Amino acid sequence: MGAAEATLEVKNRHGLHLRAASTLFQTVNKFKSSVTISNGQQEVSARSVTSLMMLGAGLGTKLKVKVVGPDATAAMAAIKALFDARFGEE
Repeated sequence: MGAAEATLEVKNRHGLHLRAASTLFQTVNKFKSSVTISNGQQEVSARSVTSLMMLGAGLGTKLKVKVVGPDATAAMAAIKALFDARFGEE
């Protein structure tokens, strides 16, 4: 069982709004691993679009991403790529 952890910055102008949260949700659901994201105050499952949006992560917010499971390394790489690509928005 693998594990990966990283702090990623929200780089897209609108933050983790509905479209970005949906894109993250879709990416995470391609993997078996458990993915949690926290903003320091609350930790949520990345398998819930509503929970992701409730983090209130705007531009410049740093989020801690934890991935645990058999495909943790691949899942983390996909999540990092999504953040780096600004969720395909800009």
